[in-house]
Amino acid sequence: MMLPRFRPALALVAASLSARLWSAEPTTTDVVLPGDEMAVEAADASGLVEYSVATGRATARNGGVIRGRGITLTARTLELDQKTMVVSAEGDVTIRFVEGGEARLWRGERGQFNIQTKEIIASDFRLGQAPFFIAGQSLEGTVPERGATNGGRAELTGAILTTDDVAEPAYRVRARRLVLDPGKTLRAEGATFYLGSVPVLHLPHYTRRLDRHEGFWTFQPGVRNRFGPYLETEYHWFARTNVEVIAALDWRQRRGLAGGPGLNYDFGKLGQGGGRFYYAHDELPDLFSNGLPVDPDRHLYSWQHVLTNQTGLTLHGLVNGQNDPLVLRDFHENQFRRDPQPKSFFEANQRWDNWSLDVLAQPQLISFYQTVERLPDAKLTGFRQQVGNTPVYYESDSSLAYLRLRPGLLGGEKFSAFRADTYHQLTLPQTYFGWLNFLPRVGGRFSYYGDPEDSTTLNGDQARGVFNTGAEVNFKASRVWTESKVRWLDVSGLRHIVVPSVNYVYVPTPNVRPNRLPQFDTDLPSPRLLPIEFPDYYAVDSVDSQNTLRLGLFNKLQTKRRDTVADLFLWNVVTDWRLKPRTGQGTFPGLFSDLEFLPRDWLVLGSEVRYDLNQHEWAESNHRLTIQPNDRWHWTVGHRYLRDDFASYGAGNNLFYSSIYWRFNQNWGARTVHYFEARDGRLEDQAYSIYRDFRAWTAALVVRLRDQRTGLDDWSVSLSFSLKAFPRFGLDADRDRVRRLFGGSTDYYGEPTGRNWQQGAVPLNP
Repeated sequence: MMLPRFRPALALVAASLSARLWSAEPTTTDVVLPGDEMAVEAADASGLVEYSVATGRATARNGGVIRGRGITLTARTLELDQKTMVVSAEGDVTIRFVEGGEARLWRGERGQFNIQTKEIIASDFRLGQAPFFIAGQSLEGTVPERGATNGGRAELTGAILTTDDVAEPAYRVRARRLVLDPGKTLRAEGATFYLGSVPVLHLPHYTRRLDRHEGFWTFQPGVRNRFGPYLETEYHWFARTNVEVIAALDWRQRRGLAGGPGLNYDFGKLGQGGGRFYYAHDELPDLFSNGLPVDPDRHLYSWQHVLTNQTGLTLHGLVNGQNDPLVLRDFHENQFRRDPQPKSFFEANQRWDNWSLDVLAQPQLISFYQTVERLPDAKLTGFRQQVGNTPVYYESDSSLAYLRLRPGLLGGEKFSAFRADTYHQLTLPQTYFGWLNFLPRVGGRFSYYGDPEDSTTLNGDQARGVFNTGAEVNFKASRVWTESKVRWLDVSGLRHIVVPSVNYVYVPTPNVRPNRLPQFDTDLPSPRLLPIEFPDYYAVDSVDSQNTLRLGLFNKLQTKRRDTVADLFLWNVVTDWRLKPRTGQGTFPGLFSDLEFLPRDWLVLGSEVRYDLNQHEWAESNHRLTIQPNDRWHWTVGHRYLRDDFASYGAGNNLFYSSIYWRFNQNWGARTVHYFEARDGRLEDQAYSIYRDFRAWTAALVVRLRDQRTGLDDWSVSLSFSLKAFPRFGLDADRDRVRRLFGGSTDYYGEPTGRNWQQGAVPLNP
């Protein structure tokens, strides 16, 4: 019986049939399979499903699919026998199932699969068990039950094993018999290791753990003028699937030996974390020390742990230590550039729907860096929430803290004090005419400061009260031009959205001005506008009078590309109008503009500028253009300008930068990075990288020259190796961050490399 549109449930047609068969013709709705039923269907509209009531067999031709019970089986031709529940398949057979949360795929030319027992018999089969690729002449095995975290077994004869991801692998292991316990072990008998087509080693028995990579080395040789020839090595050993032990040993010809142990772990519900200790006996400790005395025995260490549970509780502990202020810069430059003054703290946070309690303890463990010690600082935050059934909303922010300002190497006043601070605010959001949003607010803050200890300029308790009020007005307007088409901008229809806003903040002069209070949490220099309304304004000790209008205008231009809405143009302009400036303030702090233009998916232009309305000149600008038309090359070019009096250290920038990557073919690629300072015509930093793909592993040769302006230039040549199966860096991890490949620039905290580690799950680089 031929049924080109076969859809009825076979359970109603043939007794005891536990599978449901569906037609070849695709439908506009998803097929829902209740219980443990199976579904048989054609792969596309050209396929056909036949069912014979007499034999109880369903056959799919020209491409068929069987789905259900956590398994998907596809083939050019397949047949399901209702009595035995055995599927016979031929032609590009694939079986996909999920084990332990990971999808696995087995492929072959022909085979049989028992739906009830999960047994597989196949020939010319191949499968992937990360990071390995396996092929065999014949296969017998089982797949795990649906929902099982383990189980299943496969036995292959005439097997080939490799981690090389090409049809003709550069190296492989050929075995007479191979037994695979998915996710656990791989055992081979009569194994021979080949390089190309040449046998180099015979192994009567070979066993490999799949749930962890038991151990591997990383090497990075190179030459750097501040090190001389060097070799950085690490050995990674996975004591368990969730515990990685690291041993580092580095040799630098001019500086001597260095190294130390490390540990990364993931204890599931008990949290994740890691730590490192690094020691160096520096034979040239005063090199580039800027006159600071440096002990030749140098060390640093770090440990952190993060625990988060489903009740909203987060615990985060971080400890950093070092015995001199330059050891991080000298031996782990990449970490130093990200965080030159690492802190130590313990934080506990409990979050509810409308409230959050946060307790922070932050001691000064590194005496070289200025630190505000919090011993501790407890804060209760009330998120904006409706007051009963009224239209009024309430929010608050209250804290109790014992604070100590400890100066660092540069010195300065030190003092400590107890501080209690509480802030409460009511808002009344309204909408008029169906489009005008009006948000008035009124609030108050009360703060108490104990008599500051060790202060030579402040004395006595202080109680401060602050009143604030204000309102924000905004609306959103839009217009659509459906017929607009601009080919060179890939525009098909336009929608313009504009959002003007005015935010007024009024704070009368507090009864106690900031100059009479100990300054722990203060205004910090920032190239962007800081918040002006409470509780977003975080500088509790710098609260002063405000009579300001914040004026903003946001524009968005959208179009359709491939039937989806895409942003074409984003532009936000904002400035403050100080109706009553304080001493030392101007009427306008500046006009800020953030713009992003995306004329194509592969072309992005970004612009951030600050215009000084008082002196009528540019204070800061940052422009960048990124071109990435395909996966073969991309180019980022930009310009950074900062006026001298806006820079933190009195010297601005007029910097041009460029990064170009080009993949010549599957085996070769190159990257160049340049930073040019136009103020004095110096090429500050330049780097050149050559990448070579050796199929099973990759290598990068990097040359860098950096103009130090004072003293010797810093130059280096480094060579980095990485196995594809166990990469040293994540995909494109060195993009525009080539210093990761230089000697002395490896990440101090390392990177989790076990197969069970989730990238980003553990913030090992704070």
